[in-house]
Amino acid sequence: MNENLDLKKSLEYIGFSEKEVVVYLAILSLGKGTVTEISRKAGINRPTGYHVLASLSAKELVKVSGKEPKQEYVAQSPDQIEKLLKNKIEEDQKFINEAKKIIPELKSIHNVADKPKVFFYEGVDGLRKVYEDTLTSHEAIRGYATVDDMHQGIPNYFPEYYKRRAKAGISIRAITPKTEISIERRTHDKEESREMALVPADKYYFSPEINIYDNKVMIASWREKLGIIIESEEIADAMKKIYELAWSEAKRLDKEI
Repeated sequence: MNENLDLKKSLEYIGFSEKEVVVYLAILSLGKGTVTEISRKAGINRPTGYHVLASLSAKELVKVSGKEPKQEYVAQSPDQIEKLLKNKIEEDQKFINEAKKIIPELKSIHNVADKPKVFFYEGVDGLRKVYEDTLTSHEAIRGYATVDDMHQGIPNYFPEYYKRRAKAGISIRAITPKTEISIERRTHDKEESREMALVPADKYYFSPEINIYDNKVMIASWREKLGIIIESEEIADAMKKIYELAWSEAKRLDKEI
C-alpha cells in the first residue's frame, strides 16, 4: 500500500494529474480494458474515465484498440514516460532558445519602476493631449509659457482650458515674457487661478511651454508641433527646485518692469 502511495506521489511529481495517476495505474494493472472496466478499477465515473484516457492516449501512454462498443485501451510500456519527459525537455529547450533571441529586445522596451518614462505626441492633437494631462495634476502647476505662441498654436483652445483648469481647482504660477497678449491675459489671473510673473520679452522670450506638476514635466514645442511628457520623480523634483530659483528672479524683474 505504501509502495502504491509512493508511486502516486512520484507520478504526480513528474507532471501527472491526480486522475491521470489513478487511471494509469489501473490500466497498467489490467493490461487492457474498456472505459467501464478501467474507470471501475480507478474508482472514478465513466465520463471522467473517457476524458482522462484521452489525455493518456495523447501522451502515448495508452493505445486504443477496436471500436465502440468493444473499444479497449491498451497500456503501453512505462518506458514511454521517460521518452515523454525527454521530448518535453527538447521542446522546452526550443522555447528557451527562442526566448534568448527576444529577451534583449524586450529589455529595451521594459519600463522598470525607477526608469523615467517619456511620451511623445505629434501635431496639434498631440499638443492638446499634453495639455489635457495637466488637468490631472494634484498640485499647483509651475510653468514657463509664452501666451502669444500658445494661443496661435491651438486657436480657441486655451480660454476654455483655463476655465476647466480653474474649475478643477488646479492653480498655476507662470513665468511669461511680457507682451500685449500676456498683459491682457494677466487681467484674468484671479478667475483663472493663475499668478503670472512677467519678464522682459527682449531678453527672455522663449517659445516652448514647460509645465511641472506631480512627477511630470510637460513640454509643448510650438515650432516643432510636438508634445512631450516625462514621468520621473527625480527629474520633476529637480525641475521644481530650479523653477523656484527662476520664480524669485522673475518676480523681481516683474516689479522692475
